Amino acid sequence: MGRETLDVALALGRSVVAFLDDELAGQTVHGLPVLAPSQAPRGDAYLISIANPAVRARLSDLLDSRGLTAVTLVHPSAGLGSEICLAAGCLVHANAYISSSVSIGAHCQVHYNATVGHDATLDDRVTVYPGANVAGSVHLAEDVTIGSNAVVLEGLTVGPGGFIGAGAVVTRDVAPGLVVIGSPARPLKKRA
Repeated sequence: MGRETLDVALALGRSVVAFLDDELAGQTVHGLPVLAPSQAPRGDAYLISIANPAVRARLSDLLDSRGLTAVTLVHPSAGLGSEICLAAGCLVHANAYISSSVSIGAHCQVHYNATVGHDATLDDRVTVYPGANVAGSVHLAEDVTIGSNAVVLEGLTVGPGGFIGAGAVVTRDVAPGLVVIGSPARPLKKRA
């Protein structure tokens, strides 16, 4: 995901000086050094491109405490309607479309070819994967993940930590922390 984020930064003409990753620290990726997050230079800008919202929260707290500033990157081919609010740390990939009067919280990701409909609200650390369609007036609470090619129908709410599986069609509200799959979307059954 970091390499895809690099592609967005380069498309915008932004310079990138390093990747941050505990496991790959000391290596080089795409010609850039990989540093541990604790080595991030104070005062620099950052964007977290990790899918896991809990890790995103932990890293943003760490980097903010070190004096770094979250930036928002929107690929030049993304479409944005009017009256959109994008909080710090958002990432919008190529060919994504965000309609009018949408509010998107901190450290959210809208991946390539995904759409977010009018008057939708995405709270902090929401991820909308490639090809997903979030209809108008939808509320995605914090830490929600919408899987690739999933659809959330108009006016629905997905509670905090909800996870919508790839290709699911959400036809009713989703309770906090629930994983739903299928069409129409139903809770994932746990194995005994």
